[in-house]
Amino acid sequence: MAKRKLRLAVLISGTGRSLKNLINRISTGELSAEVAVVISSTPSAVGLQYAEEESIPIEIIERHNYPTLRAFSEPIFQICRDMYVDYVVLAGYLKLLDIPSDFHEKVLNIHPSLIPAFCGKGYYGNIVHSKVLEMGVKISGCTVHFVDEHYDNGPIILQKAVDVLEGDTADKLNDRVFAAECIAYPEALELLAEGRVTVQGRIVKIAPKKSPHALEIDF
Repeated sequence: MAKRKLRLAVLISGTGRSLKNLINRISTGELSAEVAVVISSTPSAVGLQYAEEESIPIEIIERHNYPTLRAFSEPIFQICRDMYVDYVVLAGYLKLLDIPSDFHEKVLNIHPSLIPAFCGKGYYGNIVHSKVLEMGVKISGCTVHFVDEHYDNGPIILQKAVDVLEGDTADKLNDRVFAAECIAYPEALELLAEGRVTVQGRIVKIAPKKSPHALEIDF
């Protein structure tokens, strides 16, 4: 399957550093995508500045304005439909979503641990890394996964491991895990752009990359 350029909706709640990384990877040609819209759960998200700098459309959808999870999720996904996005990318987005059927396996998240460890409701940012250090874990990392109706629960696309070092603090570990995230998220999206990802139940299968020099012979 030929590689295609993905249209992305990026959802943020805070600093937007993952959004900035995706913008950078797109600009260098490392990621075959464009950010069609940035949707924030709060107007105070610092990461909105990156969308403004790139003249990317911005939408603010706040949870407290909606009585139910479904009511909150509906305008978000309607924006994604209106913008003809291929995938919805959660980038430091802290709100649970009700995923409609037409976005099944179209919503991605990155989590700063090796799921199923140190994940679920309330596990984000340095809370994750502090718990890793408290438990004496030797290897942590990050996980890119599809999103379902539960926190950090959907099928895993890929993971990157990061050693936990003696003398680590939550901030130090956070920096190294985020460096791995900066590689993992674009890599997962590029796999989708190349059409190499299939999902069977909870198992994500990655097809080998076809050599550009391979010959196809019909008999």
